[in-house]
Amino acid sequence: MPPGQSMPPAPPSQPAVGTIRLTIQGSIWTANAITPRVRINGYPVPSRYGVQDLPVYAGPNHLDIDTQWMRTYGQAGIDTSVAPGQVVEVWYASPVHQFARGNIGFTKQPRPGTGCLWVGLAAVALFCVLALLADVLAG
Repeated sequence: MPPGQSMPPAPPSQPAVGTIRLTIQGSIWTANAITPRVRINGYPVPSRYGVQDLPVYAGPNHLDIDTQWMRTYGQAGIDTSVAPGQVVEVWYASPVHQFARGNIGFTKQPRPGTGCLWVGLAAVALFCVLALLADVLAG
């Protein structure tokens, strides 16, 4: 470098980033035809069923997930701290029905509302058996 000439300015530093590896359990066939909405620190991000890597700034992050059909349901949120270059696994399971919250955590999650589904199916089966029994006894 010639004398009297200054060094060029340093390139701007990039903020440190990490990754949230989000797994939305199920598919449109096994969970819900509507893909859940995902927000990181209040900002919407594209989502789909299955595994997706979401780049985030290193540090504390808040993840919110819900589904909107006639009403908002399946709400779940989690706080996580991501170190630079770290991958944090987060799992979400949507509920079986619209009147339950979703489950979210750092390991695979059970689907909420399954008990209500089994009770409803048992009630329908019991009604069918009683109707058949009443028909047999009446005839």
